[in-house]
Amino acid sequence: MSKILVVDDERSIRNTLREILEYEKYDVSDAESGMAALELLKQSEYDVILLDIKMPQMDGIEVLEHILKDYDTPVIMISGHGTIETAVEAIKKGAFDYIAKPLDLNRLLVTIRNALDKSILLNETKVLKNKVSRKYEMIGESKPMLEIHEMIDRVAHTNARVLITGDNGTGKELVARQLHEKSQRAKGPFIEVNCAAIPSELIESNLFGHEKGSFTSAIKQRKGDFEMASGGTLFLDEIGDMSLSAQAKVLRALQENKIMRVGGEKDIPVDVRVIAATNKNLNEEIKAGRFREDLFHRLGVIIIHVPPLHERKDDIPLLAMHFMEEVCAEQGRQVVQFNPEALDKLMEMKWTGNIRELRNVVERLVILCDNVITAEDVERFAQPLIR
Repeated sequence: MSKILVVDDERSIRNTLREILEYEKYDVSDAESGMAALELLKQSEYDVILLDIKMPQMDGIEVLEHILKDYDTPVIMISGHGTIETAVEAIKKGAFDYIAKPLDLNRLLVTIRNALDKSILLNETKVLKNKVSRKYEMIGESKPMLEIHEMIDRVAHTNARVLITGDNGTGKELVARQLHEKSQRAKGPFIEVNCAAIPSELIESNLFGHEKGSFTSAIKQRKGDFEMASGGTLFLDEIGDMSLSAQAKVLRALQENKIMRVGGEKDIPVDVRVIAATNKNLNEEIKAGRFREDLFHRLGVIIIHVPPLHERKDDIPLLAMHFMEEVCAEQGRQVVQFNPEALDKLMEMKWTGNIRELRNVVERLVILCDNVITAEDVERFAQPLIR
């Protein structure tokens, strides 16, 4: 049952609205002042708020500002003393809608239903964001991980470019996402480009876009990743695999904050923070002539190295339990437990595939073992022979 809070200093209005809304099967609370409403919001969650504008002590506009500062609840403003200017001000401040007194019952009920739809969408968005945040959560309390967290906290709020280095499967993408989520660009897009997965002849079109007719299959104009990431973060994963011609264009984009689409004739300004990652030794790539030294210096304002799993073995029990809960939730089964000897055995293993390999092993153990995983289970299933 949806919960509605009615805020009005006139008892007759509150009683009338309560009677109407309870008849419509809503759970209704009421408050006679802005201060009383703010106290109720501290104690309970509401799906919609009906808020009178003209009230003593604290008027509705001031109450609206307090509500929107701390809550996502849709607020419908009501008033018998309003003007067009008042309605416009309320909407600009963030109110969902404005209804003048005497209230039109049909319009009121339709507006409440629309506000409830918005409230449902907001709640679903919160759930999805929490799932995404958990998916990209960085697990670990070892010294190397604490140093990475400290570096992220120092760097995230700046626009400095970051180069993340480390072996495959160490979690470089997680570092990039944390940098984005803790930055002032967090509400902007996070666009990820796997430079190793895109053919060299298509990388420029993907990054910078193309104009219609610029090549055989360009049947319409396309925005590139730099444009789509404008206002947010562009994550160039496996930057060490990018072709030299694409590197030259990326360098220009970083220098001038402008790009040109393939087949285009004009520059397009972009506002992008670039984070790059690689599993290669770029110093060696530079010596071999496969990577531009000037691009390396442009990208590597801040360098964060993510250590392999064998250098942070103290984190393995935490990671194993995290993946266990994650996998069991995905499969809809009760959480399986590791006995201490099983965790010791996991810590002794050589994790050449790093965290990615550990996650796969945990999933395999969940599928193949009973409710308690033993050291024998780890020995049997963790490293199966490939025939």
